[in-house]
Amino acid sequence: MLMFDFIPQIPISEAVQWLTDWITNTFSFIFNPIRNQFGDFMNWVADRLYDIPAIIIILLVAVAAFFVTGKKFGLAVFSLVGLLLIYNQGLWEELMYTFTLVLISSILSVIIGVPIGILMSKSKTAESIILPILDFMQTMPAFVYLIPAVAFFSIGMVPGVFASLIFATPPTVRFTNLGIRQVSTELVEAAEAFGSTGSQRLFKVELPMAKGTIMAGINQTVMLSLSMVVIASMIGAPGLGRQVLSALQRAQIGPGFVAGISIVILAIIIDRFTQNLNKGN
Repeated sequence: MLMFDFIPQIPISEAVQWLTDWITNTFSFIFNPIRNQFGDFMNWVADRLYDIPAIIIILLVAVAAFFVTGKKFGLAVFSLVGLLLIYNQGLWEELMYTFTLVLISSILSVIIGVPIGILMSKSKTAESIILPILDFMQTMPAFVYLIPAVAFFSIGMVPGVFASLIFATPPTVRFTNLGIRQVSTELVEAAEAFGSTGSQRLFKVELPMAKGTIMAGINQTVMLSLSMVVIASMIGAPGLGRQVLSALQRAQIGPGFVAGISIVILAIIIDRFTQNLNKGN
């Protein structure tokens, strides 16, 4: 018998369950349209990408890789061969769904993360409040995010995006805050001396100077969004992650390996693209 056994158990689980049910029921008028309309939109994007002949997308990606890397053939050849391999293995449709999931979740993470990072860089109070939240978001196991995602949005691509948002947004917030805080105070003071407003200093001095750091954060956000693909498949998100999960459940090593390699190819292409965009800036 422990010395603290006389203390009654705190009903944390019941409280969280009650809060989740209350939020789900109270704000169903928000969650249901998002689940339906936004889910339809994501499926529409994936379907339109799939309607484009695969060879056109592959060639466009290879050409873009050639110019993004400064007219070097390495990434272009890798993109060409890698995407052709994915198409050859019959996983092109799954690739389009995975890319749609990563693209939309990354865009939303950047739209949300950059303004929050700017707020943190301008206010120590905001930074002291937001930093613990970011720490919580990054240390919580990714599987835990699936619980509220399913509770609010049922299953499919929408809860996958929701979970990815929570998991992938912190790097953009942190790097935006860091980049703006690292801007030379002399430059900021010089801008002030010339009579620039706060918004002019932000958009013409601070953000351009912090662009490299912010892009590094965006790169991390995109890669974290991609890492959620397999996890999101557990709540019904289509794509390559579903193929990996299905192979795992059936102990099919071959199909699982092919789907896994396809995810790796996509990850390398996206990572090299964002890194070279950062260098170009």
